Amino acid sequence: MIVAEGLSRPALRRKLRQARRKLSPTQQRRAALDLYRQLAQHPILRRARHIALYLPNDGEIDPRPLLQEAQRRGKATYLPVVNAWPRTRMVFQRIMPNERLKPNRFGIAEPAFRPARQRRIWTLDLVLMPLVGFDESGGRLGMGGGFYDRSLAYRGRRKNGHKPTLLGLAHECQKVDCLPLASWDVRLQATVTDDGWYAN
Repeated sequence: MIVAEGLSRPALRRKLRQARRKLSPTQQRRAALDLYRQLAQHPILRRARHIALYLPNDGEIDPRPLLQEAQRRGKATYLPVVNAWPRTRMVFQRIMPNERLKPNRFGIAEPAFRPARQRRIWTLDLVLMPLVGFDESGGRLGMGGGFYDRSLAYRGRRKNGHKPTLLGLAHECQKVDCLPLASWDVRLQATVTDDGWYAN
């Protein structure tokens, strides 16, 4: 576990990104399989019909085995797509098995922009979110672009809104004792690592 005290958010982000990048390809594959075992048969995943995931980048834990399993079960799966304009907006678009992808401006693979396949985030059942760091209180430190926080800002205005369930996915080495959170940071219901669950 990394101690956050005395570290700024950018410094903490650098330290955590270094930790996950140090994992070997073998460790990454094992972590993806262990993550799959933690989630594949869990009721949260089994009940969800519309599930958003992400494609791994920069050492993030790989949820692609979960994506394939969800598609095998006939669930609708979605990936984040970054808008060309406004450049700070992200939408969730349905992804089909074996669909061709192309890199976005951050070098992350995504489907071609198709509004007819997009779904509002509050109509999804489950969002499996990437992160840089997490704590046991539901705190999440992202890459710093604010894409997920902006997409989920409506939760602060809707007191009775419970959808979607937000689960962070991470390597165990990304755990922090206590994250310094900003007012706009959206809390997770739980974080799932290759080693276990941390429910808020």
